[in-house]
Amino acid sequence: MNNDSSAEKSPPTKARLLVISGLSGSGKSTAANALEDIGYYCVDNLPLPLLRTFLADPLAQVGDQRLVAVVTDVRAPGSSEELPKLLETVDRQVFEVLVIFLEAAEKVLLRRYSETRRSHPIGVGERPVIDGIRREKELLAALRGRADLILDTSDWSVHDIRREIYQEFAEGRDGSLTVSLVSFGFKHGVPAGADLLFDVRFLPNPYFIPALRSLSGLDSPIQEFLNDQEDFVELQSRLENLLLFLLPLYKRENRSYVTVAVGCTGGRHRSVALCESLAPRLTPSGSNVRIRHRDVDRSG
Repeated sequence: MNNDSSAEKSPPTKARLLVISGLSGSGKSTAANALEDIGYYCVDNLPLPLLRTFLADPLAQVGDQRLVAVVTDVRAPGSSEELPKLLETVDRQVFEVLVIFLEAAEKVLLRRYSETRRSHPIGVGERPVIDGIRREKELLAALRGRADLILDTSDWSVHDIRREIYQEFAEGRDGSLTVSLVSFGFKHGVPAGADLLFDVRFLPNPYFIPALRSLSGLDSPIQEFLNDQEDFVELQSRLENLLLFLLPLYKRENRSYVTVAVGCTGGRHRSVALCESLAPRLTPSGSNVRIRHRDVDRSG
């Protein structure tokens, strides 16, 4: 007969608390709706006193729910200053806490406000919307710095936001580190929220070879061309060793997400090929590795 009392019991699975914040117009409501669709209990824009009570013991407020999301922004007076402090009081033995911050470029937010004809939530009188956007960025700077995951929705539709939320959270997290390899073109701007950024513009550029110009780093001729370059091969090896050293250290510090951005001029050839080659090399780290090629389909 088995003696169950001597058997080692696995620790209970932590509940998950997502704190969704960010700039007005960046898609927080869309993200919250997507989370509700995949089973999260969502609480939107609690006043600060209620938010403080909620975060002190979230499960007491929502019963047996194990997936909880709180959406907060500058509409709740005082929350932008107090929320980073309140997050430190959440019991990490009970909760896996993740802060998700949504943002977008100023010109994109201006366009969205123009299309919806809404006023900015912290706009005053006849002041321009841009003033409200910039003030809001200042107020949320500390919370952005605390974020585990920053989503730049500048080039995303509502469907893209929903797809990203589903990809990140629909199947649940297993506690492992998620590593996002993002290729981009410097001519189109640096991705927001990158933890590590590498500039590979020193590598030979396939763009200047007529037979390769129309291809991308996803195509084997580009990959073969770069793998014939001694500097590219050496770079792969050095970045692999660096990341395999760093990722366990990030994990040790309870990081849930690390974004590694790799940039070339246009974001179509060198950066794409390097991200593709790095992904399988990071498997031994035990991380969930994802690739996003931000600018691979841009023609300009």
